[in-house]
Amino acid sequence: MTFEARPAPRKQDAVNPPALLEFMMKDWKPQSDSLPKAHRHAKAFRARREALSKLFPGEVLIIPTGHEQVRANDTHFRFRAGSDFFWLIGNLEPDCVLVMVPGKKGHDAHLFVEPNPGRSSDTFYTDRHKGELWVGPRFGVTQSCAHFEVEFAHGLPELPKFLEKYPLSRTLRGLSPSVDALRSPNHERPGDKELATALGELRLCKDPLEIAELKKVIASTQRGFEDVIRALGKAKSEREVEGHFGLRARLEGNDVGYGTIAASGAHACILHWTKNDGALRKQDLLLLDAGVEGLQLYTADITRTLPIGGKFSKEQREIYELVWRAQQAAFEAVKPGNDFMEPNRRAMRVLAEGLVKLGILGVSADEALEDQKQFYKRYSLHNVSHMLGLDVHDCAKARQEVYRYGPLQAGMVLTVEPGLYFQEDDLTVPKKYRGIGVRIEDDLLVTAKGYQNLSKDIPSEASAVEKWMKSVRR
Repeated sequence: MTFEARPAPRKQDAVNPPALLEFMMKDWKPQSDSLPKAHRHAKAFRARREALSKLFPGEVLIIPTGHEQVRANDTHFRFRAGSDFFWLIGNLEPDCVLVMVPGKKGHDAHLFVEPNPGRSSDTFYTDRHKGELWVGPRFGVTQSCAHFEVEFAHGLPELPKFLEKYPLSRTLRGLSPSVDALRSPNHERPGDKELATALGELRLCKDPLEIAELKKVIASTQRGFEDVIRALGKAKSEREVEGHFGLRARLEGNDVGYGTIAASGAHACILHWTKNDGALRKQDLLLLDAGVEGLQLYTADITRTLPIGGKFSKEQREIYELVWRAQQAAFEAVKPGNDFMEPNRRAMRVLAEGLVKLGILGVSADEALEDQKQFYKRYSLHNVSHMLGLDVHDCAKARQEVYRYGPLQAGMVLTVEPGLYFQEDDLTVPKKYRGIGVRIEDDLLVTAKGYQNLSKDIPSEASAVEKWMKSVRR
């Protein structure tokens, strides 16, 4: 992105003759002078900016949203706003930049957006990248100021000169090469990382608006899972599973929150299987790890392991119920004051003891759990939790001592997702269990006294899953 130039012509672009240019500029209805209503969540976004302001008094803060990314040649991926930028302002458009400048009361928000010249400039039909006849209308400067209730709004071309007045600033880097270039290495400060860290830690505890949005996308995700269950009777491939869930995500939300994992049979033993090119067989399990990302960009992250034929086999059920018991033990550790890793320790204890009883671990659970051995990880591979919110792995820039090694606090939302994965070629595993992969994942809100399972309406106990599938398929 540059701050002024139009995109270069493509090989297939026609040259517009002067007569057409003149004709296209005439006889358009005047633009309305009315301003849009304020964003319905403008007060919540303002409160978040105020919280950030208090952490950096007297300092200029620069937060870009990022740009469309090239998918191939001159086509782009669908744009998704930068999480920190959206959390502070609520704007979904690409290329925008928020600059927070010290003012009389904390900071003033200066929002830089693409101007909308209407029909006064031929760009409305000649600019294939941003012209209204190509990609649709946008607010523009005055309208953005009103809609997002910021103190000031400016056109993007004004940003370079504006920032010349503030050679020292904290910048959220890595989202916009153009903004990073304006803050050249000579001006780069260690404080840039502190800004990213502060935003990550501010976002750890969700406000009521965020919790409401998460509940919406979890409910939508349940409907997506039920779409899949209805299709399992006729579906032949993992790709069909991905398609049915993806339709629900686009119907009710912005998109999927991450690449859908639709792993059947032994594919479930590959943690992030997103090729989804395998066949579905009635005797196998389907590990479906998927989440709808809502229109306000919050995402669910749910996993259910479903018997494709509707009933668990004896061996599948044994492994499934062990994972389910591990998840229940982890749930009980989700409460304020416990450290983030306590649910993982509880779950791994259950899994290790179960693996011993199944004859898979040839040592005691205590020995398998020793820090210097951790033999149980051969079959579980991953820890059980990560934060959830605008990003599926939310608040990744928060400090380890606050996130991984810090105490759980009311308002945090985290996943709890134990799993067992028995590879087809693992000779330490009895043959009857090889190729079975099970993960069960729910999204939990930490409350003042414990937790609320936001995804409790999606059945997870083995018999409940079978009943659920039967009722949905009717």
